[in-house]
Amino acid sequence: MSIESISIKNIKIQQNIILQKIFDLSSTPTPNAAHIQQITETLVKTVTAIEKICFQQQVTPANLTSSSRQIYSWMKFLTDECKLQLHLRSTSYVRQIAKKILNNGQGSIEVMIEFTNLALLYKGKKSSNVAKIVINEGFINASEEVLQAVVKSALLGNSQASTRLIRSFASSSEYSDVLLELDLIAEVIAENAQGKFYNLHHLFDKLNYEYFAANLVKPRLTWSQINTYRKFGHYETARDRVVISLTLDNANIPEFVAEFVLYHELLHKYHGIKWVQGRRMVHTKEFRVYESRFKLYKEASVWLKKLASSPRP
Repeated sequence: MSIESISIKNIKIQQNIILQKIFDLSSTPTPNAAHIQQITETLVKTVTAIEKICFQQQVTPANLTSSSRQIYSWMKFLTDECKLQLHLRSTSYVRQIAKKILNNGQGSIEVMIEFTNLALLYKGKKSSNVAKIVINEGFINASEEVLQAVVKSALLGNSQASTRLIRSFASSSEYSDVLLELDLIAEVIAENAQGKFYNLHHLFDKLNYEYFAANLVKPRLTWSQINTYRKFGHYETARDRVVISLTLDNANIPEFVAEFVLYHELLHKYHGIKWVQGRRMVHTKEFRVYESRFKLYKEASVWLKKLASSPRP
């Protein structure tokens, strides 16, 4: 029996209220902690209410309609205070850049900035007195240079330099990490480490012995329930869980490819998150040095590039 998708009434209105609160708070580079806490509480309250509705209907957020699931995932993502801080900081910076560009000898134009779970990279709309820029949530960890390029492209049109910066960041792991996490939030994961072809526990034991002197504490390990093509693994710090794409549990893909992706995610657990000049960095130089120590690093990298560019089934 198929389960009918359910839509959450007024979820878009709730999102708009939260986006407005975030925008209002972004007027200062260092927002009040109490106000951030209020937004967090609103997000948690709204997410909890949605999850309660799903429970009463005997479904999970994975059974929401596409639009409801997209907004729910975005709200759930921002209940993590670290992510909300990044979101606020990026909103504040984009707001400053947009106002500087628009009000440079053009009078006073109102600005509205939104970072959200968007299918596009960004979109912009400008009239004589109002400008609105909506940016994909994946850009919350982008550098100021990249965010400047997004604002210029959205308000003034594309340029070769801006397009190059934007596309470069959109192909980075910092961008795809966010998108994959948003994709997985509403997914029901049974946390099954035993795939059809590869067992993640066995792969972990092998990697732990070979690269971590058997000292790394095993995180929760699971195959995703969907095939992914933007990124093949994800380490969830809050849950201490590694999710590996079902795409790699395939007899046609060598074991060392799945090993490499698992190794990459284990390095996130091992190295943690570093903050460099106010930016959240997960792929530091030290991280890349460790990553390149994988015995079949080049071969695995070639395989993953091929998989990422291959036609979808």
